[in-house]
Amino acid sequence: MARNIYARDLDRNPANFAPLTPLQFLERSASVYPGKLSVVHGPRRYTWSETYRRCRQLASALEKNDIGVGDTVAIMAPNVPEMYEAHFGVPMVGAVLNSLNTRLDAAMLAFILDHSEAKLVIVDREYHRAMNEALTLVKAKPIVIDIDDDQCDDRAPIGSITYEDFLAEGDPEFSWQYPAHEWDAVSLNYTSGTTGDPKGVVYSHRGATLSAYGNATQWAMGMHPCYLWTLPMFHCNGWCFPWTLALVAGTSVCLRRISARTIYDAIADNDVTHMCGAPVILGFIINAADEERRPLTRTVEFMTAAAPPPAAVLEAVERQGFHITHVYGLTEVYGPATICAWDEAWDHLPSAEQAALKARQGVRYAAEDAVTVMDPETMEPVPRDGTTMGEVFFRGNLVMKGYLKNPSATQAAFAGGWFHSGDLGVIHPDGYIELRDRSKDIIISGGENISTIEVEGILYKHPAVLEAAVVARPDAKWGETPCAFVVLKPGASATQDEIIAYCRANMASFKIPRSVVFRELPKTSTGKVQKFVLRDWAKKL
Repeated sequence: MARNIYARDLDRNPANFAPLTPLQFLERSASVYPGKLSVVHGPRRYTWSETYRRCRQLASALEKNDIGVGDTVAIMAPNVPEMYEAHFGVPMVGAVLNSLNTRLDAAMLAFILDHSEAKLVIVDREYHRAMNEALTLVKAKPIVIDIDDDQCDDRAPIGSITYEDFLAEGDPEFSWQYPAHEWDAVSLNYTSGTTGDPKGVVYSHRGATLSAYGNATQWAMGMHPCYLWTLPMFHCNGWCFPWTLALVAGTSVCLRRISARTIYDAIADNDVTHMCGAPVILGFIINAADEERRPLTRTVEFMTAAAPPPAAVLEAVERQGFHITHVYGLTEVYGPATICAWDEAWDHLPSAEQAALKARQGVRYAAEDAVTVMDPETMEPVPRDGTTMGEVFFRGNLVMKGYLKNPSATQAAFAGGWFHSGDLGVIHPDGYIELRDRSKDIIISGGENISTIEVEGILYKHPAVLEAAVVARPDAKWGETPCAFVVLKPGASATQDEIIAYCRANMASFKIPRSVVFRELPKTSTGKVQKFVLRDWAKKL
């Protein structure tokens, strides 16, 4: 007989156990807050009971078209209600949602549709050119459903049925089922594939649920926030915020076109309380023209990630009436997995010092077991001195299931029992992580490591600089030297010599860019600077 008395006659059963799934957040909000506003898109308004009915209709229509457990349903759409509904309706039948990056070309779309074995594609007609071409390239021919949004001007047909007509085939009282196991896949997200074919990152119902709880508790959103969608829902499933907003019965304000004017209008017209976005969105806010701005009646909570925002940018955007929370993560960890949790002891510091602290990537989300910085060769933690660099590693419930149909990449990513991020950083004495660079972006000049992030942070402090990115340029003597690509503020002027002189006054001599190029920065759809493009440009200088 087992000695552990708690191992006897206390088994799991339907009365005391259900698999974790974010789908139950939607059902609960529809039950408890049926009349509360769930989704806003221009003149369209849906309550939680209406959104729940539409998601069930989508699930029912999918089932009638032989879509079920383990099937992939792709969607290519901007931040519109249909994209939000797909995050629930697709997994309600056990299928897996693959949200496609709207900036991908036809060849990459075809690769992803084939690799994921997509059986059905929901696509906004705005993307008819790329999708029509992609569909001529794919081996299997998926069912195609068109989103016909009247806010889109160029909307030529792609498939043979619209989303609304497809929904009409479904039962609004459809009886959906919990996943058989919380480890079942809920979504699929492809990495950018800048150095080869993209990898398909698989999320579980369990991870999505815990990520939603993490967003709601670590950011302290409270109940019924009004959230503006400036972060693409295709990026890490919108950092899992579609599910988070169902958890807290918040309102999703959809935004098809993102600009300074549309951001300020949406905030003012809907009394927005929260929003997320990459640093490019911060740029829209800071650099908005007077005629694009609207007065804010409240402080807007803004969560940002992607490339580490320079302290000068954070300080500037907070002066505009926004309160910044800085998070860090990757596609492989459901989006945000660390947060720069604020210490009240910092409240009385000068604003520049506060911004510098806020620019750090911070500490782990509660649902993540561990985030640390280690030597990737020895797997030993680096000293907590804020200086010694190592690789950032994750372990816990907010790490992906793995890469779809890519066991070798999965095994390499999880070697040693940790997820290898490829990001280089330090740990400060207070335990807060601060990124220094991607391992592929670090500059080694004359044997010295140079953090491009550190150099960029100095450049952003120059009064004429709007944006800056630094990469390695091959050098016959030093091996590599820093090369800065700079975008100046409207109406501002600066020369290469002036920028270099500014750097000389603010950093060690070996870190000073030897070259400064004034031109627009190439970016991904999520606002990340494409440094592989810049490195190629630097080589050709």
